[in-house]
Amino acid sequence: MMTSAVAFTGCSSTASSSPFTLEGTSWQLVSIQSMDDAQGTTTVPDPSTFTAVFDKDGRASFLLDCNRGNGSYQAQPSADGVSGTMTFGPIATTTMLCPQPSLDQRVSLALASVRGYLLKDDQLHMSQEADGGILDWKRG
Repeated sequence: MMTSAVAFTGCSSTASSSPFTLEGTSWQLVSIQSMDDAQGTTTVPDPSTFTAVFDKDGRASFLLDCNRGNGSYQAQPSADGVSGTMTFGPIATTTMLCPQPSLDQRVSLALASVRGYLLKDDQLHMSQEADGGILDWKRG
């Protein structure tokens, strides 16, 4: 998968005086929203155990509970500057068996199906294909 460097403008619902850049930022996963009403929203008990860091070279690294991962990403902002498309290339991960209950496998699978993003209220919301759900991240 081809990688690219991308800059976004605006990181909240209000305009920012300086452009927002995804590159060089880090995020902590706070919740996973399911589009299935029966499942609802899962709150991540310790957001520091699920992180995403976007490097300047089009690569992303992840902490997935007791596992680590990394891979390429592509993002293309929409005209509004706060949303757009986002995909990850194959994410190589370690395969430790995390103490249960763990969200490591669920988050890893969800990242593979991310297709879009929205920056709102200083949070990064990654949406999955086919209404698969939304990963909600706060600055880390």
